[in-house]
Amino acid sequence: MAVVELKNVGLKYHTLEGEITALENINLTVEPEEFVSIVGQSGCGKSTLLSIIAGLLKPTTGEVLIGGEPVTGPNSKVGYMLQQDYLYEWRTILDNALLGLEIKGSKTPEAVAEVKQMLKDYGLGGFEHHYPYQLSGGMRQRVALIRTLAIQPKVLLLDEPFSALDYQNRLAVGEEVVRILRERRKTVIMVTHDIPEAVSMANRVIVMSPRPGTIQSEHRISMCDAGLTPLQTREHPAFRKYFTAIWKELNVSA
Repeated sequence: MAVVELKNVGLKYHTLEGEITALENINLTVEPEEFVSIVGQSGCGKSTLLSIIAGLLKPTTGEVLIGGEPVTGPNSKVGYMLQQDYLYEWRTILDNALLGLEIKGSKTPEAVAEVKQMLKDYGLGGFEHHYPYQLSGGMRQRVALIRTLAIQPKVLLLDEPFSALDYQNRLAVGEEVVRILRERRKTVIMVTHDIPEAVSMANRVIVMSPRPGTIQSEHRISMCDAGLTPLQTREHPAFRKYFTAIWKELNVSA
């Protein structure tokens, strides 16, 4: 069974200038453990689409299913990681990582032990009692990811998760995030403006049209299906082919 299904999803909203169609006729299926990247011009509705999948916005038309069940509002089946890490500066790293469990009411001894193990496994062992200002940007993003994974979502939504990092850290953190998500066999939908990032991390890249946003094309990334890491994918001869094809599509529609 597909983890995520979008059926004829559309969204209209009202402004002082009148009704605007943000999204139109979006049909998308995401399979278990698949990593899907969504790219498109600014304003095409990429982040809006993530908010609909997360249950934060209700579509004007169509429906979203998670695990075969309709999405009617925010729920623990979906983890949402935003551009900023939104760590609370007055909470320790461990307490920040446990925040989702506290909100969910699932902060059991077993869950706390699992979070501590994730911190250790992903390079944050010994930092449990530090505070966010004492960590690098990449380390903070790992804490945000662990906080999201702690609630054990069926699907993980990433909205430009590395945009606040410099180029070198962006590559390193992207490499590590893909490794973590593959190890944990997560289903992922990521929005990004960065074509190389989209191609290097995903099994499939979705290209959206300008507003009203709809799916313009899909690209199956063979290197990711073959198990290559993001850095290995960037070095593969086929990488330029995917990049050029997607870049041309986005510029033709500009």
